[in-house]
Parts: sequence; structure tokens; C-alpha cells
Amino acid sequence: MAKKNLLNDKEIHIILHRLACQLIENHQDFSNTILIGLQPRGVYLANRLVKILQQDYHIKNIVLGKLDITFYRDDFRRREAPLEASSTEIDFVVDGKNVVFIDDVLFSGRSIRAALTAVQSFGRPANIELLVLIDRRFSRHLPIQPDYKGRQVDVIKDEQVKVQWKENEKKDGVYIINS
Repeated sequence: MAKKNLLNDKEIHIILHRLACQLIENHQDFSNTILIGLQPRGVYLANRLVKILQQDYHIKNIVLGKLDITFYRDDFRRREAPLEASSTEIDFVVDGKNVVFIDDVLFSGRSIRAALTAVQSFGRPANIELLVLIDRRFSRHLPIQPDYKGRQVDVIKDEQVKVQWKENEKKDGVYIINS
């Protein structure tokens, strides 16, 4: 299994600050904006962005939620191994709010479709945007595109994009893995 380094920790740091600045540009003081990290791996990215927004750019009152989409997936019953659900932590109403979904990799678009269905349980947002660290451009099954992307990559179907976060894997990095 070959592994190619796509982004190192310094490059990820720079990209996260750029994404944070783009969010500030579009959402100003975040008074009408909710950030939602998609479980499990989008939550690491969401937590990092909130930390940067609060500590480096002094944005206060950021509302952050975590959304599990396991039971909303269209392949829920089609997998051999049972899917393991994560927790959903949304203790607010999304009615009339601008929602930003945050995930690590945009691949087929099916996870985002599931998130669009799942978020309706918490109200009707005024607007929904998508922020991803990695956009796998030529892998879409659904017409879903990110509003904010860290890096766009072109990989073949047999290649996997793996994002590592120091919170759970000791170091930051993004790799392309040939299976």
C-alpha cells in the first residue's frame, strides 16, 4: 500500500486560517450562523476552526454542533459490517439560521445528502453551506459542491484520501493511499 503526502501540518495550519478568514468574510460576527461538524471526522476540523476563530480572530459566541448521519445514509443497510453511530450534539434550533456543514473530505456527496436530511430534524435553516478540507473533484455521485475548500485534488477511484488529526492520530497530515 503506497502512501503519498498531500499536505503536511504546516500546510494544514495555513489552509485552516484561510478557511477561517473566508468564514469571517461571509458571516461577520457569526450572530446568525451555526457551524455543524459531521461525525466523526468533520468534528476535528470544526473544533480546529472554532479554536482559530475564537483565539486568533476574537470571534465570540460561535455556536457549534455535531451531527451524526449514520441512520440517514442511503447505504445504511447495504454494508456487510454494521455502521457504528456517533453522537449528535445539537442543543439549539436551526430555524432561520445560516448553517455551515463541516467535513474533512468531500467524495461522492452522499454524506452531505444525508446531512441535509438529518438537519431537518432540528428546524429549517435559512441557508446551508459546505466547508471541506479536501474536495475530491471527480468522484461525485450527486451534484454537491463545497462553498469553502482547503484543497481540491484529482485522484482515481482506487485511491483513498486519508486525513490525520493530531487529536487522535498524533500528527496532522493528508495522504493519498493506493489500495
